Amino acid sequence: MTVRAFILAAGRGERMRPLTDETPKPLLEAGGQALIEHQLRGLAAAGVREAVVNLGWLGARIAGRLGDGSRYGLRIAYSDEGWPALETGGALRRALPLLGERPFLLVNGDVYTDYAWPALLARARDWPDACRAHLVLVPNPAHHPRGDFTLADGKLVEPPGAARLTFSGLSIIDPRLLDEAPDAGAFPLAPLLRAAARQGRVSAELHAGLWSDVGTPERLQALQALLAPPLQTGPAAHKP
Repeated sequence: MTVRAFILAAGRGERMRPLTDETPKPLLEAGGQALIEHQLRGLAAAGVREAVVNLGWLGARIAGRLGDGSRYGLRIAYSDEGWPALETGGALRRALPLLGERPFLLVNGDVYTDYAWPALLARARDWPDACRAHLVLVPNPAHHPRGDFTLADGKLVEPPGAARLTFSGLSIIDPRLLDEAPDAGAFPLAPLLRAAARQGRVSAELHAGLWSDVGTPERLQALQALLAPPLQTGPAAHKP
């Protein structure tokens, strides 16, 4: 069964300025690769063969860098939204003809993680008919202490006053989640997720490993330091 991936890459990256004035945020580099390239290679290694990337701010630069995807081991199609972009919900609605009728992986283009992509791919292939989405949550980082959603017994729930976790930017979306969405224009995805969660139709899990929402220059620098190769010491470090 073919499972496609949709990578969100259209945003402006306001908090990353001036870095994103000339470079789209997904093309900022850490560990010798652009952020989006880490994702493409990880998805391809897990068995994904087709990806859709949405374009907005400096979108031509993203398409020029990634090409048809063959260098990463997959095929890339582009959903060009122009500018301003359509927010997450609008982006999904626009891209549905490219994504098909089966559940697909949804990935934020500015996230770095060691999450095991094969696990998400396997879940998408063995998809429960009643489910409309599956979210990967992470412990709340210092810059987002209040979190986004509550996890209980493998489900996304919304009990009053409950402790929340942060949405990682990794998920599986069933296209039927968008059945009640606006027909066009920009709109957020979160209200649709919350509505489906109230019906018990959104599963979730906690990922406690490496995860970085690369939303500021400081977080990018921290990730670059984490992924930098170790400095050599001893005689080998002084060879000509």
